[in-house]
Formats: sequence, structure tokens, C-alpha cells
Amino acid sequence: MTTVNRQVRLAKRPVGRPDDSTWEITSEPIPEPSDGEFTVKVDYVSLDPAMRGWLDDVKSYVPPVAIGEVMRTHAVGRVVASKNAKFPEGQLVSGQFGVQEYALSDGRGALAVDESLAPAPTWLGALGFPGMTAYFGLTDVGRLEKGDTVLISGAAGAVGSIAGQIAKLKGATVIGVAGGPEKCAWLTEDLGFDAAIDYKSESVGKALRAAAPDGIDIYFDNVGGEILDAALARLRKNARVALCGAISGYNATDPQPGPSRYLSLLVNRASMTGFIVFDYLDRFPEGMEAMSEWIRAGEIVTREQVETGGVEAFGRTLNLLFDGANTGKLVLKIS
Repeated sequence: MTTVNRQVRLAKRPVGRPDDSTWEITSEPIPEPSDGEFTVKVDYVSLDPAMRGWLDDVKSYVPPVAIGEVMRTHAVGRVVASKNAKFPEGQLVSGQFGVQEYALSDGRGALAVDESLAPAPTWLGALGFPGMTAYFGLTDVGRLEKGDTVLISGAAGAVGSIAGQIAKLKGATVIGVAGGPEKCAWLTEDLGFDAAIDYKSESVGKALRAAAPDGIDIYFDNVGGEILDAALARLRKNARVALCGAISGYNATDPQPGPSRYLSLLVNRASMTGFIVFDYLDRFPEGMEAMSEWIRAGEIVTREQVETGGVEAFGRTLNLLFDGANTGKLVLKIS
């Protein structure tokens, strides 16, 4: 059995798109647990657009990853050594374990994973932070109501694909924006979206006017940029915009301009609210219960794109997000 733990650490802060020079792969002994701790053999790590923001040394909702620090991420793995009665050896767990082969935890923020409900990668997607982001972004920030018309950008991603399905379950008309015919077909044929707009081949503004001639009640924004402007132009009275992310500008080297259609918020007495899923940690049991029931009933379709290659493949896999090359939740298999 190996005694070495390989880790991905931040070597330098990227300017624009991360590349090989951004990362360093290091090795150290596998950590041994002290009283109250346990050691996890990491099986899968989550890759999320927000990780790009954590690389910049700017004020944000969490501190930036420090130079030389193991890259922060949520992960799923199995306990291989334990001095914590709540997490015995053999237990599958999820937590903020970082991009490494083994992690040491004191149990704070860790969650025992029920493999009978869903496989391990799903606990990084629909049953992880992306699923909770979709749930609270719609129900709390978006104040979703039956009969609403909902527009979702980045709709074929980890958050957007779940958000659209929740909206349909709650009786909304759902329009997704995604890149490419295969993703758009997946949204309408497999996930039940009412319409899908391919931003790579058609005008989002024109297609949105056709798909939602009376306007939209909720815009769940994952991308920002021109698509945000197109959505603002179609708001109905008392519409709600939930700002989840702005992946279109994450690798930009210059400050990105704000939306030019912002006066639509005034005219339509609409609201635009940013939110962070970490603000809802105390309400996760509510979201987890709802998501678990939908998955058990087969009412939520989950999809994880699992890449292989271990820690060496982390940088390449992360950039798939910014190439639009993933469908559903992007996960990297470590072990």
C-alpha cells in the first residue's frame, strides 16, 4: 500500500485562463488521525466555475486560495483510518477535502454519504453544493411560484440542469440557454425543459422573444455578459433575477462592463439579487430532503461527467468548464 499523498497546490496566481504553471503537484506522507479526526482516501473531487474566482487575491465571500496551499474543493472519499466515532473506517463521506489523494478531517462540514440513494459522484452534484445552489436560488432568491416563466443560463451545467428540473416540478415554464445542439436536445428531450436556446448558433434575444413572448418572471443567471442583458430586456413586472455566477467573464483580464439593460429593473419593479450557497448551510437539511425525495422518485435526472487521470489531470479538467465542454456535473476521479 502506498504511503504517499499526492496533492495539487496553487503555484502562482493565473492571469486570465489557468495553465500548467498555475499548479504544482507535491507529495507528502499520508496523514494519520489524532483523537477526533479521520483520514479519507479521496475518490472524486468536484470541479466548479467558482474555483476560478478563488485563485485571485481579491476580497470575496471566501478567502482566496493561498500560494502553496492545496487547491480547495468539495470531494467524496472513504474513511481509511479513524479516531472519530461518527465517521468509522469504511464510511463513505463528503467534505471540503481538497484536490489530493488523502485528506485529514475533524468532521466539521463532513457528511456521511448514503450510497443506496445515489452513487458517490451524485453527492458532488445534485446532492451537493450545485443541487443546493439550484434549490435555494429558485425557492428563496427567485421566490418560484407555479405558473412562472423561468429562464436559466448555463442550463446544461451542474446547477442549471437541476434548477430547470426543480422549476418544472414546481409547475413553471422553463427555457434553458446552452451551447450546442446536443446540450439543447438534452435539456428538452431528457430533462423536460419547454424550450432551449443555443447561444452559439442563434440570437439569444430573438429566440427568447419567440420562446417567451409575454416575458419572464425569473432569470437564474450562471453566465452574466450579453445573455444577462438579453434576459433583462424580457423581464415582466415584479420579475426576479437570481445572480448565481458569471462564468463568461471569469478568465477576463480587464474589468467586465455591467449590464446595459439594468433600467428594466426599475421599469418592471423587478429585483436582482446575488446569493452564495454557503449562506444556506443551516437550511441544507431542507434542501437535501427535497432533493433526495425527487431522486428516489425518479423526478430529478442527474448526470455526472466523470473525467479520469488523477491529480495530474486536475488543471486540464478544470478548464473544460471554461470551454463549455462539460454536460451536467463535472467530476474528476482521483483514486
